[in-house]
Amino acid sequence: MLTHALLLLPDFLLIVLGFLVCRHTALDRSVWNAAERLVYWLLFPVLLFVSIVRSPLAPGETLNLAFGGVAVFGIGFALTVLMRRWPGIDEMRLASGAQVAFRFNSYVALALAERLGGAQGVAWVALLIALGVPLCNLGAVWSLARHGGHDTLREVLRNPLIIATVTGLVANQAGLVLPGPVQTTLTRIGAAALPLGLMAVGAGLQFGGLQKAPGLAAALLAIRHLVLPAAGLGLGLLLALPPGQAQILLAYAALPTASSCYVLAARMGGDGPYVAGLVTASTLLGMFSVPLAMVAFAALQGT
Repeated sequence: MLTHALLLLPDFLLIVLGFLVCRHTALDRSVWNAAERLVYWLLFPVLLFVSIVRSPLAPGETLNLAFGGVAVFGIGFALTVLMRRWPGIDEMRLASGAQVAFRFNSYVALALAERLGGAQGVAWVALLIALGVPLCNLGAVWSLARHGGHDTLREVLRNPLIIATVTGLVANQAGLVLPGPVQTTLTRIGAAALPLGLMAVGAGLQFGGLQKAPGLAAALLAIRHLVLPAAGLGLGLLLALPPGQAQILLAYAALPTASSCYVLAARMGGDGPYVAGLVTASTLLGMFSVPLAMVAFAALQGT
């Protein structure tokens, strides 16, 4: 258990550092608001693009892994849609928070994949990100747009993560080879996304927002940290994935939610403070759900 917990320790320490810097230095919330926008609109899209372009996606060898990743998202999204049937549910709050149940923190995903599987693990996670980012963002934007009076198609077409992912996939399949200086420049820009993004997660941690609807929060977090890891584990067995791919799929399913959930909810007129509370809780739960998922995987593998 300790070995698996240490996988996330560097990322967790960056989150803690961001929290402390934001609250106890002159680099206060106004600085981190700008940092979040920088990560969301530039650094992270560049990281996604470069990772996808450089990754040997090998569709024939990773078809089942891709199906498993889409299925994990589909299960989470379907459960949040069914939650609209709950009597007395606040639909706007659900629309704001639903994304927490099925989105994933790509910063943590890429950092964790490198530790679990090296370059091959990063390539597999890049595939899951390439599929998951547009699907998850489409689901999140659709939920918020239909309740906030926004144009869903316009929001999807303007989303920088979707643009970067689709562009990277097209470039990958077209066999694009970036010139050396361009690749080096983009790689350095993308490299800044992980540490700054994780610190921005810590800077944005808020603990009071969940008091508005604790039952809804518990249900959404249970989907993210109980149902989806169990689904990821089951899908790995059902699809007979190779051990390395099965481990990556399970890690992907157990990740904390995306820190950009708050940014999206706030930008589209949702309940920002409530989503910030959900992101905070999910980030903390992820420090336990990922190691526990890895322990379960190791037990099933007999290692």
